[in-house]
Amino acid sequence: MLDFVGELAAAPGEPILTNFFFYCIPERVSSSIALVSDAAKARVALTPLRRELLDRLREPNSAASLAGQLAIPRQKLAYHLRVLEEAGLVKLIEERPRRGFVERVLVACADTFVLDPAMVQGAGQRAGDAQDRHASEHLVRTAAALVRDVARMREAADREGKRLLTLTVEAELTFATPADFDVFTEQLSDAITALAKRYTASPLRKGGRRYRLVATAHPAILTKATKRNP
Repeated sequence: MLDFVGELAAAPGEPILTNFFFYCIPERVSSSIALVSDAAKARVALTPLRRELLDRLREPNSAASLAGQLAIPRQKLAYHLRVLEEAGLVKLIEERPRRGFVERVLVACADTFVLDPAMVQGAGQRAGDAQDRHASEHLVRTAAALVRDVARMREAADREGKRLLTLTVEAELTFATPADFDVFTEQLSDAITALAKRYTASPLRKGGRRYRLVATAHPAILTKATKRNP
């Protein structure tokens, strides 16, 4: 995995790009992501105890061992582990005969589980929203689709042992007035349009991989540090 983070500065100590991520999943993948798009599976996984179990089962473990770690009776944990196993979120990898019982060693089916945002999205898209680049509802829908699509592609890449190449650029900006925001929006749109023309589909790029570029902006969440230094 390549994870490169860089900064460009307009002046000393004033970074423009706060994060620039070039993310490459190599052929041998050490971690995996599973998209949970079934509502029943999601309900099974969402209880605090089962989330804790899924986290601890990134490495093989058993009810007996987990009982000691969590100070919870083995029989109670065995029940929750069976529910997770029946939902396809964990799998059995070994059975070990013990005095009086058989120890079942389980492992999570993925290192990270992502809930499909479509399960909690609104039913329909209001007319005109898709054309309103300032609509927060459209941003949320777009971000939800991004989570769903990338998680599915990551799963497919894991199964096939292939690379998944993605790019993320992050920056923090300050706009004095809404008019400044509008001007920036136009400038960014023009810049992306000019750049995209160089990489649009053409006979010279037959067989190339199509990519989707999404540019968004939203108000930054205020932290204690930003409140002290507005």
